[in-house]
Amino acid sequence: MTTLLLENLKQKISTLSLEPLGGGCFEVFVDGEQIYSKLETGEFPDEQEILGAVEAQVA
Repeated sequence: MTTLLLENLKQKISTLSLEPLGGGCFEVFVDGEQIYSKLETGEFPDEQEILGAVEAQVA
């Protein structure tokens, strides 16, 4: 997913951080706002869904 975000948004994002956590966490934040939570949905996100959500936030 990191590669997908960087390939598509490299001109629009200034920082991308990965924070490894345990317990099946997969949380996505843009500028401090949570846009996806695997803990809430119980499902790993679709990469295109996350890309679209990040694009909407950085546009």
